[in-house]
Amino acid sequence: MNTYWFKPRDKGYGATPVTWEGWVVTVTAMVVVVMSSLLVPLLADGTYWGLAALVIDVLVIVALLIVSKRKTDGEWRWRWRKS
Repeated sequence: MNTYWFKPRDKGYGATPVTWEGWVVTVTAMVVVVMSSLLVPLLADGTYWGLAALVIDVLVIVALLIVSKRKTDGEWRWRWRKS
């Protein structure tokens, strides 16, 4: 059974979470990005840890984009809302 977690946005580009699974994935990604951006540089010393935080952020965002694109009901394209 293929259930969709996201729906295409009414205006603009991308998708919006519509099920609890979609919201869990989105909120989890947001928390990981914020925590890695704040905690990794604070807990470690050296310049490479800032780069490590950036790599973690990019990997999490790419993973979120892949999951949301695969679990969207419809295609991602630019949409103009009709009024």
